[in-house]
Amino acid sequence: MNIDDITVKTTDRPDPSPAVIRRLPRYYRYLCELIARKQTRISSSELAKIMNVTASQIRQDLNCFGGFGQQGYGYNVNYLFAKISDILGVSAGFKAAIIGAGDLGRALVHLSMFEKRGVDIVALFDTDNEAEGKDCAGVPIYSIEKLEEFCGENKVDIAVIACPKPYVKDIAARCVKLGIKGLWNYMGVELDYTDDEIIVENIHLGDSLMILNCRVCRNGLEQKGEVGEKTDN
Repeated sequence: MNIDDITVKTTDRPDPSPAVIRRLPRYYRYLCELIARKQTRISSSELAKIMNVTASQIRQDLNCFGGFGQQGYGYNVNYLFAKISDILGVSAGFKAAIIGAGDLGRALVHLSMFEKRGVDIVALFDTDNEAEGKDCAGVPIYSIEKLEEFCGENKVDIAVIACPKPYVKDIAARCVKLGIKGLWNYMGVELDYTDDEIIVENIHLGDSLMILNCRVCRNGLEQKGEVGEKTDN
C-alpha cells in the first residue's frame, strides 16, 4: 500500500487557510492538463511531483474539503477536478461587470479566462458618454451613471475595477452599497473591507513585474559572483 494514496477522513476538518485557497487554482489548472491527457487517476505523490509541492501538503490541502482520495487508489482525476471546480465556484453562475472601458477594461473583456471559469461578463461601465450604447466583444457599454439602475435590474456578483486610480475607492463604495460582494481590483489602490461578506482581490501587476525584475537582476549578479559584495556609498 502506498501511504501517499491514503486520505485521512475526519469530521473535524479545519477551515481552509487563505494559503490553501490560493493553491486551489493550481490544482484546477494541473487537473485540467491531466484530463486533456486522458489520465484518469493519480496519487498524491505523482500530483506533488507535477505541482512541485509535497505529497503531505496536497493531502493536508484536500482534507480541508473532505479528502476526495481512495485508499490504495489515489485520486480520480475527473472527480477531483469536479470537486475543486465546485469549491472554486466555477459552476456558481457568477455575473461580473467591468468598471472602466479603457484599454485595460477592454482587454479584460477579450480574455477567455472568465468564460472558462464560469464568470459571465454582463456589462462594461465608463465615464465616456460617447461609448454608451456600443459594445466590446458583444458586452454592452453603459454610462457609469447607470450603474445603480443596471444593478437594480440585473444580478451582478463581481465588480472588476479597471477605472482610473482617483475613482477606485468611490466606485468600490458604490458597488458595495449595491450589494456586490466581490471586488476584483486591478488599479494598484489597496481596498480593504472589514465586512467579512465583502471579498476583495487587489491585483498588483506592477508588483509582480518588479519581483520578476528583482529575481532576474539577482540571478545575473549571482552568476557574476557579485551578490553579497559590499559597495562603497
